[in-house]
Order: sequence, then structure tokens, then C-alpha cells
Amino acid sequence: MTHTPYPESYYAASANPVPARPELQGDVEVDVCIIGAGYTGLSTAIALLENGFKVAIVEAAKVGFGASGRNGGQIVNSYSRDIDVIERTVGPKPAQLMGQMAFEGGRIIRERIAKYNINCDLKDGGVFAAFTQKQMGHLEAQKKLWERYGHTQLELMDSTRIREVVGTENYIGGMLDMSGGHIHPLNLALGEAAAVESLGGVIYEQSPATRIERGANPVVHTPNGRVKAKFIVVAGNAYLGNLVPELAAKTMPCGSQVIATEPLSAEMAKSLIPNDYCVEDCNYLLDYFRLTGDNRLIYGGGVVYGARDPANIEAIIRPMMLKTFPQLKNVKIDYAWTGNFLLTLSRLPQVGRIGDNIYYSQGCSGHGVTYTHLAGKVLGEALRGQAERFDAFAGLPHYPFPGGRLFRIPFTAVGAWYYALRDKWGI
Repeated sequence: MTHTPYPESYYAASANPVPARPELQGDVEVDVCIIGAGYTGLSTAIALLENGFKVAIVEAAKVGFGASGRNGGQIVNSYSRDIDVIERTVGPKPAQLMGQMAFEGGRIIRERIAKYNINCDLKDGGVFAAFTQKQMGHLEAQKKLWERYGHTQLELMDSTRIREVVGTENYIGGMLDMSGGHIHPLNLALGEAAAVESLGGVIYEQSPATRIERGANPVVHTPNGRVKAKFIVVAGNAYLGNLVPELAAKTMPCGSQVIATEPLSAEMAKSLIPNDYCVEDCNYLLDYFRLTGDNRLIYGGGVVYGARDPANIEAIIRPMMLKTFPQLKNVKIDYAWTGNFLLTLSRLPQVGRIGDNIYYSQGCSGHGVTYTHLAGKVLGEALRGQAERFDAFAGLPHYPFPGGRLFRIPFTAVGAWYYALRDKWGI
């Protein structure tokens, strides 16, 4: 069988050392089989193992191969669509639960890092940067909305203040969320995998799920083995393929591109982001950036619908970086890579159950670092019979893409073109 390595990313090149993990061989029986060793799968496993469940994870490639190894590494609160949209969609009581959970993912990450002594370059502070007065108005409304749900670590910034935290003339203001922050995403996943194993869980790498045999005691099949379980958790997200057809129709994998510069001098790094916060702008099709533990600038953006790898990532992202930081024109790009995230039509996550014993969570739509950690905890609660929070998520609408799989990419690309024009014209 062909082994799938990590992409040639900065994250993979700077990953903490880990032990080799076996492929699944033969038959295994557990309480819960989890498909996917990314954040959702690992977080679910920890929540279950801490409560006495016997858990095995089957992973098609390597721990954290997906978004957790290939993303911006930013702890961003709430969901890809904010709580006001949820309030209008599901009504007051489920919205109240969703609002209470909107800021929990970051807390779970910090608790896990502390409890399991995970070395992943955690830094506090996230900035939302505005180009226009309309975007500032949105941030002011967002601050009031978040404070209504008890989230108070927020500061609105004017044009003078934002230049103190981001070394560019591009922004007219912004908002600082001190409960936001950033991490080395692959090292966080690797640390959580070690936590899973310390609690008695088993992770099988290079063991893609090829088929789910449904029934009272479902079985997950891999090329060389089987896992019989009482429950299955499907946590493959953008890398699930067509393993569960009823889930594939409701989502679309998208590619996001990231570059990492050569290490910058301490003086240069401090001039870009003096307080070492992470930053994302307020455009519909946003850019995001931050410093690494060794003073590189990570810069991401660009969306490819259908998750095809563009031919020249640097050519896409470097001009975006230089618009923000023209002082980096002579800086070398050491790494350029792409990874997938899973988009839903509503941009709200999809959580639910198929039959009595197959649970799933998918479609983070760009807020995967925080949402997946919350999702794992909520899935763990549901399997323990505490389903109130799970039901709140399950009540969100799961819309199929118009025109089915054939038309979802052009449909979404037209939408992106529309939003890009709005960004350009400031409307």
C-alpha cells in the first residue's frame, strides 16, 4: 500500500518528533471507532477516553495531515457565520446554547495544552483588521453581540491603535480579542495524539476507511483490517471523500494556500507584529498572517474551489503579502503549500447522527481550529447520553449544494467572484 506523507509544509518541517504508528492489521473491537486523526477525531477521543471509553482511531495518512497540519494555526472565536445568523435560523433557546459554546473551543485548546504539556508555540491575542468604515461598523456590532454572550476580552482599535499592533498602513482600525491567539497547528495535533495514547487510545496511521458496514454493531473496514464498535464517529472532514454519500452531497472541499518566509531578524519580526498577535482582515475573501516560533511570517489566503492544488502557490500569495508588508520584498519564501477545508452552503458546521450509532461532525468552513475542539467535546457528551448541546448543533440546517456535486464548484466560484468585487469596491 502507498503511504501518504505530510505535505512539504513549514509545519511538517518543524514538527516535534513522534513515534511511528502502526497500520491496522486484522480485527480490533472497541467501544468507539473514530475515522480521522485530525482535531475533531483527536478531541473526541480525548473526551471519551477521559470518561472510560475504549477508543481506536483509523487515519488515512498521518496524525494531523488535514487542516491541523496545513492551516493558519489561528485560534478564532465563534463560527464562520456569527451568532446573530444562528439566532435568526434556529430560534432563541438553541441560539443561546450555541452562543454559550461559541468561545469554548479556545478554552478547550488552552486546557489541553496545559493538562497534557503540549509544546506548540501558544501565543495569546488575535486581531480582526478593517479596511473600511463599513467593516468597522461590523466589528462594533460584533463586539456588542459577543459581549451579550459573556465574551468581554475585546478592544476596538482606531487607526492609531491598530498601527501599534500591525506594522502596515492598510487598515483604518480593528478589534483585538485577547482570548484569540495562535499555535503551531501540527504540533498541537501531535500533542493531542500523544494524550490519546497516554489515556489508552490507539491510533492507526496509513489506514484509510474504505467501507462502513452499518448495523447494530457497525464495522469500519480498512485495506488490511477491521474495527468492530458500538459507535462510529466520522471525523474525516474535507478528506472524507464519498465514504458516507449522504454527507458528501452537503459540503464542498476547498483549498487554501499558505506561505512561510525565511526566518526574519528579531527587529524585522517585531516591526511587523510587535505583540506577536495573529491577524485576519475583514474582507469576505480574507488574508491571515502571524509569526512563528522561529520568527518566520506565515501568510495565507486564496481559495481554490474543489480543492485542486494550484501550480504556483507563491505567485498567488506573495503579492498579497507584499500589499500588506512591502518591506518584505527581498525576503525569501522557504515554504509554500496548500490544504483543504470543508465548506457548507450556510457556512455553519454540520453535526448529526446517522441511524443509532454513527455520529459525525463536518464543515467548519474556515473556523476549524476552535470549532473542532468544541465538536469533539460535544460528540463525546452525546455518546455519554448528554445530548442537549449536540442537539443544538444537529438542529442547524444542512443544505445540499444547488445542482448537486456537478454544479457546486461553479456555483460557489460565482459567489466568491461576487464577494471579491464587494471587497474591491468596499460595499
